[in-house]
Amino acid sequence: MPIENRPTILWIGDAVKHNPAVYKRLESQFRIIRPEIELRQRPAFLQALRSRTWGEFDAVLRPFWVTGGEMGRWDTELVPLLPKSCKIFASAGAGYDWADVDVLAEHGIVYCNGAQASSEAVADMAIFHILSVFRNLTWSHLAARSGDAEQWLDAHANATMTAHNPRDHILGIIGLGNIGYTIAKKAFAAFGMKIHYFDVSQKSRQQEEAINATFVDSLELLLGNADCVLLATPFGGKKVIDAESLAMFKEGSRFVNIARGTLVDEDALVEALKSGKLFAAGLDVYENEPNVHSELCEMRNVTLTCHNAGGAIETNYGFERLAMENVEAMLLTGKALTPVNAHLIND
Repeated sequence: MPIENRPTILWIGDAVKHNPAVYKRLESQFRIIRPEIELRQRPAFLQALRSRTWGEFDAVLRPFWVTGGEMGRWDTELVPLLPKSCKIFASAGAGYDWADVDVLAEHGIVYCNGAQASSEAVADMAIFHILSVFRNLTWSHLAARSGDAEQWLDAHANATMTAHNPRDHILGIIGLGNIGYTIAKKAFAAFGMKIHYFDVSQKSRQQEEAINATFVDSLELLLGNADCVLLATPFGGKKVIDAESLAMFKEGSRFVNIARGTLVDEDALVEALKSGKLFAAGLDVYENEPNVHSELCEMRNVTLTCHNAGGAIETNYGFERLAMENVEAMLLTGKALTPVNAHLIND
């Protein structure tokens, strides 16, 4: 087929890095347009869409989470400017808070993310934070790195008095999707934790039995019983952990967030930690990234990482490949591999 007659992909962000064979296959089947970074800045990007600079393209593909987002949020200002020919937006990344999937669905556009590719890495980071908040590892870590013998001896003698084994404790997971379920499998298999979860839908009996999980149909009940609450749900436009929900937590429990920082009121979280309502917290994501709440930085019962939960090289390979394969599947078969909003699109 002549290249001008092939379906067109608008590729935003860096060129292919990890999966040249998949890209070569894509290039043989589709016409690929890759706008320069200057045209990806929001004002220029909006104007280019209005003036049909790239014509009637059929797909948008963003294979990396650190580039291709220069135009900002895909919202009611941007999405209606996409051509009616556009059928899919496939992006790297595990979340979708930067794209309004409802608005995309209203315009018949399937949104796909890369959560499936990052599940293993995010789950491993979650396990690290879970272990840290139970064993109070930040205290020991900071004391050792201080080079101060007095701090070392203090942590050596006293940190153990605040440390617990995770085994037989209740891990309360908010959101048991691909990532949440992978975390649950690891926590159950490695630590022997009791898995309780709250979600919009219940897993099958077979899935629950595999991790000895208990479905809880009330967030309040989950928070009140869990020894450690783990947040693993996408951002849905409002806080999940705020002063009201923190008041429901079990006294002296723990909190881990590997989902989105915008799901948490950090001022309220700080107060819960200061009061002792929460014993410890482990955070990979923050309310105002890349800025971390100054009081959290000073707390030795808080473990902090730089939104690196999914940041393994295997995730980068998977994000890039899955984004390309989602577009390929949609344009060739009419069905994407990992759609997020397909259920919202009216046939």
